[in-house]
Amino acid sequence: MSDKDTPKQLLHLVFGGELESPEGLTFRDLDALDVVGIYPNYAEAYKVWKSKAQSTVDNAHMRYFIVHMHRLLNPDTDD
Repeated sequence: MSDKDTPKQLLHLVFGGELESPEGLTFRDLDALDVVGIYPNYAEAYKVWKSKAQSTVDNAHMRYFIVHMHRLLNPDTDD
């Protein structure tokens, strides 16, 4: 398989934790963050994010996020 045939690797981080307020973005305890993993594309990250978010639906303070790591690593690229 050539480089041209290899899908572009667009890393995404999935993590979550309990927020101080459901409306905010401040975590209650940084040591308790759930770093789920790093995934090679958005579709894979989304599947895991959705599963984790649904498993914590009864806790209004719990939130999971997808971070587009590829944008942080190379901010000059589109996507």
